[in-house]
Amino acid sequence: MTLSARKAALAAALFASVAFPAAAEPVFNRIASFPVATNLPADKDKLSATSAEIITASQDGNTLIYSDSPLGAIGFIDITDAKAPKAGGALMMDGEPTSVTTAAGKALVAVNTGESKQKPSGRLAIVDIASKKIDATCDLGGQPDSIALNKDRTLGTIAIENERDEEVDDGKIPQMPAGDLVVFQVKTDGTVDCGTIKHVALTGLAGVAPEDPEPEFVAFNSQNEIALTLQENNEIIILDGATGTVKTHFSAGSVDLTGIDAKRDGALKFTGEKKGVKREPDAVKWLDDNRLVVANEGDYEGGSRGFTIFDKSGKVLFESGSSFERAVAALGHYPESRSSSKGVEPEGLEAAKFGNDNLFFLLAERASVVGVYKDTGADPELLQVLPSGISPEGAIAIPQRNLLATANELDLGKDGGARSHVMIYERGEGEKAYPHIVSADKDGNPIGFAALSGLTAVPGKPGMLFAVSDSVLGSQPTIYTIDATKKPAVITDALVVKRDGAPAQKLDIEGIAVAADGSFWLASEGYTERLVPHALYNVTAKGDIKAEIALPKELLANEIRYGFEGVTIIGTGDDTTLWMAVQREWNDDEKGFVKLVSYNPKKKEWGGVRYPLDKSESGWVGLSEITAQGDSVYIIERDNLVGDAAKLKKLYKVAISDLKPGKLGGELPVVKKTEAHDFIGDLKSATNGYVLDKLEGFAFDASGKAYAVTDNDGVSDSSGETLFFPVNLTATN
Repeated sequence: MTLSARKAALAAALFASVAFPAAAEPVFNRIASFPVATNLPADKDKLSATSAEIITASQDGNTLIYSDSPLGAIGFIDITDAKAPKAGGALMMDGEPTSVTTAAGKALVAVNTGESKQKPSGRLAIVDIASKKIDATCDLGGQPDSIALNKDRTLGTIAIENERDEEVDDGKIPQMPAGDLVVFQVKTDGTVDCGTIKHVALTGLAGVAPEDPEPEFVAFNSQNEIALTLQENNEIIILDGATGTVKTHFSAGSVDLTGIDAKRDGALKFTGEKKGVKREPDAVKWLDDNRLVVANEGDYEGGSRGFTIFDKSGKVLFESGSSFERAVAALGHYPESRSSSKGVEPEGLEAAKFGNDNLFFLLAERASVVGVYKDTGADPELLQVLPSGISPEGAIAIPQRNLLATANELDLGKDGGARSHVMIYERGEGEKAYPHIVSADKDGNPIGFAALSGLTAVPGKPGMLFAVSDSVLGSQPTIYTIDATKKPAVITDALVVKRDGAPAQKLDIEGIAVAADGSFWLASEGYTERLVPHALYNVTAKGDIKAEIALPKELLANEIRYGFEGVTIIGTGDDTTLWMAVQREWNDDEKGFVKLVSYNPKKKEWGGVRYPLDKSESGWVGLSEITAQGDSVYIIERDNLVGDAAKLKKLYKVAISDLKPGKLGGELPVVKKTEAHDFIGDLKSATNGYVLDKLEGFAFDASGKAYAVTDNDGVSDSSGETLFFPVNLTATN
């Protein structure tokens, strides 16, 4: 190349680098959610329990198929348009489907038919995907768990667990009969010749209860080697899939954990440790032909809260320790109620190549999230943490369509909660839609947060807000500082509310306001019958309770559990008045009306007005927040419903001039409300999940910009998602 040609080429390269910058790293975002109850047969009660557990996809990637144990069926979802999944119906299996995979046009389903733990049995069902009919079945001779096929889908394997009875001997093993492994051949049309089924004995291998192996999860590499976990036995076995020969086996070992919350005490403190915790792995996936990754869920003795990468000789190549759990905690998804047990409980795994990136996905059952990791060949890189439904159990990657789907098993429909869902994510250019809010580290540890239930402005600091946590953190009531100028917003500090120098106990803080002197007013929801009073607290800027204001007898005579859900301040000087929103009708309230209660701290005077609630066809309607701005108070009014059932999540305003309190115990005036905003659209579009029920915080910052937040219930019977977002009150509703 001549000098002039080299100069021309260099100039062209420089121009290209300026004119066409490198593409941003692609990200996963949720694009759809599918309630599996939509697939209930017509003759079933619509509140029948359903569950999406193990999930797979047809070979063309257009149909999702999941196992539904409570229903005793497999379900089908048409994802030809992945952003608009359609119900494909359910096929009853005359047993409990435990796992499913696909070959050609068939679904291969492992079905538990055992009459008891002591008399296990099962079969393999071959289902035609197009007709949704069972073509044939094969006897498996025991209770099946995981099923997997090799790369070219000519060879299959099933873990025959013959699981223990947790009611016998405190769930300890051995409990006979022993489990084993099944291998079989698959024809090119996806069917199975039952005569090729071979049982592989696994006794005498594990260091724990070697006479009672309990196989859990299976996976093939491209050399037709099978990795098999024995969860209760804390063992991993490598087999030749073609011959069924055991090639090697090794203990999954144990882990010393530091920087974890090791105590269930109503507080989030990531300073604890546990020594010698058995991994007891559940899911396993091959990263290549020599390396495998396991999710260390644990069972009756272990659970090391993360994942481990081994080579197939058993050498530990990477141990996540507490790193995943701490990353989850920074998103508010840490389940404090599981601290003394297995924490976030990583259970499921998926691995696939997207573009040039080798990725694996770690599902945390108790945190309801999916960790997206990049396999670098050395230490993996955590790219994202995705929100899932409640208790993700299985996942399937469809890299040819840049899709990932998760199956989330918990169904709370009978209790009015979220149904089991399948969540669908797409990888592409753009920004991460989640998280909306994260916490910074403080003293080297993540600031644990959960159940944000009230908001207020930091005076004089636009973009800064205070938030409070409710009874989920009952022994660590906390005032958080939020920097909303960042994206995602960042919790920069946490102030523990104290009484006599120690964290105040059993507070259920649902509202917060800042007084002119910089102190806080907190509204705590209680119930005298539970020895936790409804009360107002005046707290110094350093977090010390300086005054506790009990409710007057005129109110307490008619109390119920659902009390103050917000507090705001109107007026100045001696006319300073607190206004609180009562969530539900108390015993003296007319149906469809709740109280807004006033209290003047200087005059020690109480009063109230009546607020008219919207009507709902199901569930209940109540108030979640009250905040003053300009000449109005703004009030969140919502139903207690979630997902497709949610209809009412609105912001109303009441003129301050209309707040003329009457005497408690007497006839109270009724205020007029005006709709200011409908949140349903915000909640639907926030992360393309289902509509969350607990919209609990709303406030204006010092510049007048509005924000809202949802309460994630501390990830207890909840997806754990915290949505924090600006609210455009000028938008057309």
